[in-house]
Amino acid sequence: MDALRVFLVDDHAMFRAGVRAELGKRVTVIGEAGTVADAVAAITAELPDVVLLDVHMPDGGGRAVLEAVRRSHPDVKFLALSVSDAAEDVIGLIRAGARGYVTKTISPDELADAVRRVAEGDAVFSPRLAGFVLDAFASRSPDPVADPELDQLTNREREVLRLLARGYAYKEIAKELYISIKTVETHVSNVLRKLQMSNRYELSRWAADRRLV
Repeated sequence: MDALRVFLVDDHAMFRAGVRAELGKRVTVIGEAGTVADAVAAITAELPDVVLLDVHMPDGGGRAVLEAVRRSHPDVKFLALSVSDAAEDVIGLIRAGARGYVTKTISPDELADAVRRVAEGDAVFSPRLAGFVLDAFASRSPDPVADPELDQLTNREREVLRLLARGYAYKEIAKELYISIKTVETHVSNVLRKLQMSNRYELSRWAADRRLV
């Protein structure tokens, strides 16, 4: 965990200080910023593993930071950390490229775990916010572009893939879908074989690229 380099973006200095004090015990906080311009300049210079990003800030908010950085450094990962749990905020940040979205009620241990998972390629949401994302992408155009790779997967394999990409453990997927853990393992093995991938992190990135998360 200590090797993870994290950057904080929030326009409230007191909040940044609190997060830094708690998160700094678990990861390396390499910097912080309170404005869009300062954040973009520092992030592009430091290239952290994960940026913790507030949503509502002056001059375009967190989305402006995310879009500006991703134009030149698409590999930087963003995790939204906001007081807002409004569906439009969640969807807006995810469509812009954030890897996850958690609210400021999260505990320090949970936040550190979310940062780690995002750094490893997972998509991380609290359950209610994940529902917003799934609903939004489920309501997209009824005529999606054909995807031969995705078409190889059965409906159940797609369900398992979506939950896996959202950060669910095998045990949690089994409970969610009312199947055994061994059945989950079998589905994941089939998906890996069909897509010619070797681990869940590659699957998570693949699913996120196709907006399946």
